[in-house]
Amino acid sequence: MDNPLLDFSGLPRFDAIRPDHVGPAIDALLEQAGAAVKAAETVAPVTWENFVIPLEDATERLWRAWGQGGHLQAVVNTPELREAYNANLPKVTRFGSALGQNLTLFAQYRALAASAEYAGYDAVRRKVVDNALRDFRLGGAELAEADKARFSALQEELAALAAKFSQNVLDATDAFALYVEDEARLAGLPAEVVAAARAAAEKDGKAGWKLTLQMPCYLPVQAYAEDRGLREALYRANGVRASESGPAELDNSGNIERIVALRAELAALLGYASYAEYSLATKMAQSPGEVLGFLRDLAGRALPFARRDRAELEAFAREELGLDELQPWDLGWASEKLKQARYSYSEQEVKRYFTEPKVLAGLFGVIESLYGVQVKPDQAPVWHEDVRFFRVEDAGGRLLGQFYLDLYAREGKRGGAWMDDCRNRRVGASGTQTPPAVQTPLVYLVCNFGKGVDGRPATFSHNEVTTLFHEMGHGLHQLLTAIGELPVAGINGVEWDAVELPSQFMENFCWEWERVRAMTTHVDTGEPLPRELFEKMLAAKNFQSGMFTVRQLEFALFDMELHSRFDPTQDGVLQLLERVRDEVAVNRAPAWHRFPHQFSHIFAGGYAAGYYSYKWAEVLSADAYAAFEEAPDQLAQTGARFLAEVLSRGGSRSALENFTAFRGRAPSIDALLRHNGMGEGQYRDADLTPEVR
Repeated sequence: MDNPLLDFSGLPRFDAIRPDHVGPAIDALLEQAGAAVKAAETVAPVTWENFVIPLEDATERLWRAWGQGGHLQAVVNTPELREAYNANLPKVTRFGSALGQNLTLFAQYRALAASAEYAGYDAVRRKVVDNALRDFRLGGAELAEADKARFSALQEELAALAAKFSQNVLDATDAFALYVEDEARLAGLPAEVVAAARAAAEKDGKAGWKLTLQMPCYLPVQAYAEDRGLREALYRANGVRASESGPAELDNSGNIERIVALRAELAALLGYASYAEYSLATKMAQSPGEVLGFLRDLAGRALPFARRDRAELEAFAREELGLDELQPWDLGWASEKLKQARYSYSEQEVKRYFTEPKVLAGLFGVIESLYGVQVKPDQAPVWHEDVRFFRVEDAGGRLLGQFYLDLYAREGKRGGAWMDDCRNRRVGASGTQTPPAVQTPLVYLVCNFGKGVDGRPATFSHNEVTTLFHEMGHGLHQLLTAIGELPVAGINGVEWDAVELPSQFMENFCWEWERVRAMTTHVDTGEPLPRELFEKMLAAKNFQSGMFTVRQLEFALFDMELHSRFDPTQDGVLQLLERVRDEVAVNRAPAWHRFPHQFSHIFAGGYAAGYYSYKWAEVLSADAYAAFEEAPDQLAQTGARFLAEVLSRGGSRSALENFTAFRGRAPSIDALLRHNGMGEGQYRDADLTPEVR
């Protein structure tokens, strides 16, 4: 118990974990897990109690401890912590690879599937066994010994490359600073951004104001800075992060080439024509061609709107702003000016109403009204003083789960926003009493918003509020699961292209008047958002939605083409991206821009050959929310049904089964097109995949 990473008696001891705890804890847990594997290989006859549960006991402890270390290096990265993480990554990867290739365990699972006991299992336990058999095949269990060794080596190197890719992006982001001494250059920037820049410069012992590539600084500069040169300077710095334009040790060029090559080799070892085919083996979509067809069909519908958006912006910039040529660093600024001119409001005006305490209260109120649960403040050791902790209880006061909330950007913290699980729901682990104990879920919700300054609460843009709701939707998928078997509880076992359904679904409530009113109070006056201003926001909801849609399609097409049809002997990654842009982009990045070098979703996250999931799942989420629109006076009943058929089910049955059980039919794209302001048109039935037909 001297090592906090080995203490599973309660909540993680994040305030006590040090880098030198990581290695000894992982070594001890690898030894325990290895012993459990050996024991599981020899039990006979194989049963759930003597095989599945002991194996899950040991491996869960390993993954929980390793997950805590990985989480810390994402949110409070230090050289010492990074060194400890990187030193142990190969050991953990090798264990995971060996586990997935263990033919003896594979045979044990096959024996379990053929047993009389299996025939008596409920659907949840049968899904656990079926998924395990599938994953052994995908993990290389049926490969020849030489190929197994190569498969393991590929997995180990890919894990190291992903970690290096992410660390390079973080370091390149943190390394940039622009100190401005002339306050006139900051004209147009929100007061809180200027105050934060001033505080950052003072912290560094510098005069003036410090501008960075952290999103709470970078995005306001792009949207509001009147100084065109300032916008360009940050845009250029942001666009070449982790590329050949910076320090060689932070250049992701070679990492990208190596990752793509190794993924293709790994897929080929298992008999797949491409890494995309391998990736789709655990997703709703059936083939790369099906995904590409879906994306291009949607692009065909969105492009006319996107071209109109671009033409309108160019005309406005030329006629009203005096810009004959619209540069990439002008897009955010000109768009904000156009929005103000067209709808008579600014994002910055709206932001002053979304104060952090009120937004959180509003978010928790939505959750309570939808699902009949309560979110309450709670106490736990945390990794940073800004982190807060909450618990979710049912109507009877029973604990359902808990979550950490880490809202603010800071140096040493990975950019973006995400949810991750620290501990998942499990019922009846080895040695528990009767009735079996319930291990409740524990999750991380992480964002990168600006922090309040001078004792004032943080204020969020409406887009940031939507991001918070999005991540909370992921969290609810974990927290409200009713499944007791670890491999299919919460988000576990859910097809990756359906995993965004609960998150995107939650975003819709950021556009309901009563919800918005309840989560706003002006930072100075305390007044709620005026209805007139909300109506302007609503009118502008689909402002430039065409441009936004094709931008997402650009990323998704690049990802799927890269992992399905890319031939590095004939082509380059950047050239492929340019061809995709030829097809769908209306806002072209400069030739020197290096977007792939920062595309952590596919090179360091879980979205390789899966970025399309955002749009795929948006079909599901828009259609799911339409059920609430169709019965506005039955919120609690519809929410209870969504909880029962989608959120609580986790991965215990297919996402299509979950959706159909909730909606009473298969998904339709109509709601997505309507919500995005792109007309009431609908796909012909023949154009739809079986999953979204």
